Parts: sequence; C-alpha cells; structure tokens
Amino acid sequence: MKVIVTGGAGFIGSNIVDMLLEYEHEVVIIDNLSTGKEENINSKAVFFNVDIRDAENLSKVFASVEADVVIHHAAQISVQKSLENPMLDAQINIDGTINVLNQCVKYNIKKIIYASSAAVYGIPQYLSIDEEHSISPISFYGISKQVPEEYIKLYSSLYGIKFTILRYANVYGIRQDPQGEGGVIPIFINELLRKNTPIIYGEGNQTRDFVFVKDVASANLAALENADNMIINIGTDREVSINKFYELLASLLNSDATPNYREHRTGDIVRSALTNLKAAEHLGWRPTYSFEDGLRYTLKYYQKELAYVHNN
Repeated sequence: MKVIVTGGAGFIGSNIVDMLLEYEHEVVIIDNLSTGKEENINSKAVFFNVDIRDAENLSKVFASVEADVVIHHAAQISVQKSLENPMLDAQINIDGTINVLNQCVKYNIKKIIYASSAAVYGIPQYLSIDEEHSISPISFYGISKQVPEEYIKLYSSLYGIKFTILRYANVYGIRQDPQGEGGVIPIFINELLRKNTPIIYGEGNQTRDFVFVKDVASANLAALENADNMIINIGTDREVSINKFYELLASLLNSDATPNYREHRTGDIVRSALTNLKAAEHLGWRPTYSFEDGLRYTLKYYQKELAYVHNN
C-alpha cells in the first residue's frame, strides 16, 4: 500500500513512517519542517518539503505519487500557541486539512486517517472519556482539531472517501521536541538531564493519560484497513498525575531536585483518561507499553541524544 504521511518528519508522524516501512508499505512524507526535523526522515521514504496550506504544490505531490491512503498529522499542536495566535492555528489545522481533503478527492485517495485530540472534549463530564462524550473544547487548539473532523465526515458523505479519526490522549516518546512541541515528559527529562529545575503549573495533581508513541503508530497501521468511518480514542485508560510522573522520573534518574510550582495555566484540563474499548473492538488495538516501560524507553533515547550533543 502507498501511504502519504503529512507531518511525517515530526514526532508522531516519523514514528508512524518507520512502522509503515517496517511492514513494507511505500511511504511519501509531506512536511514543511517548521517543527519536523530532517534527521527524523526515514531514508526509505520519499520526502517533499511542502506546506499543507500551499494548495498548488500540494496538488503536484498528490498527482505525482498516486497514493492509496493519507495519514494526516501535519498540524499546529501547541495549546498555548493557539491562544496566542488563533488565526495561525486555524490556518494550519483547519485550512490545511481542507487542502488535504481537496487533494484526496481530486486524486482518488481511498481513505484518510486523521490525528485528532482529546482536547476536543474539553473539561471531562465523566471519566473515562468515551467517544460519545460531549464536545466542548476550552482552547482554540481544541476547536481547530475538532472542526476538521466535521469536514472529514462531510467530505466522506459527499465524495465517498473513507476515514478513521483517532483522538489521541497525551502522546509521548522518542523524538518529541522539548522546545518546539512542549510535551511535559520531554521537557522534564531535558531539564533534569541538564541539572535544571522543572516547572509544574498548578499543584501537580492534574492527571493525564500518557500513551507511548509506538502504540500510537500501531493504531494508525491498524486503521489502514479497519474502523472505516469511525471516531476512535487512542489512550491507555489510566490517569497519571504530574506529581506521580515527576516522582517516577526523578527516581529513574536518582535525582532529588524539587520542582518549581507555578500558577495554573489557562486551557489546561485537570483530569483526563480515554477509554480504549472501541479501539480494541474495531482496530484490535490495545496499548502494549506500560507508562513505566515507555518512560524508561524514552529516557534512554534522550540520554543518548544528550551524550551525542556533548561529544560533538
């Protein structure tokens, strides 16, 4: 199968590309390298440096590759940046997705797999959150991830394109950028490895459902031929508090550093956990990495990265 991965030089996208190639699919990466990195690009994939907002050049790529499926991960992913610049957030996440959908129609793409987010749910009315939970985002990012879901469903209805929408919990793992993408796990790892003091916003009792990136990649592969025209949560159904995560990380690093607690940030949700029953039923997917194992794997990656920087 030939698969286009938008954002395929980014954190999650590059891990998906690697797994697709491992299973002998042909892969085309579309990425403008605004947050993606050249070193993340698998040499076995075909790469195009194109912005998804650039309809003309996007069309040229689609015309040249004749793909079967699009896995759409190119996005603006920062809640804080969406609050600072909602226009840019909408241009990338909404307008960019419409551009991708137009190419899917024009070039007979059979299916699109879209990376959505638990941010679309807003403040949970109950836990664990299932796919029938009300949609009420509390950030512009949450809005800009949910609106494309509606476009995708209508494009499917009008033009017959199949889709699977995957709503991710908090994804972490190798290649997540502690600077550009701002996930709490790489930020804390980076700070402790550099002997700095991490910052915890709020009291640290807020919880997240942390799902390892390799599990997310396997969910995307499962969606290539399953769960047509469905919205599915991808999470572990386990709450981990920021304090608990910090304690585990500090223990793994033998660190006694005390975090610096700051005021709670606007747009942050207090508790979150996504049920994965629908994923198990329709994708045959369940997470295979525990949080502890995934954190150890991730920590080893960043330790190697820091050692490389120091030696070069």
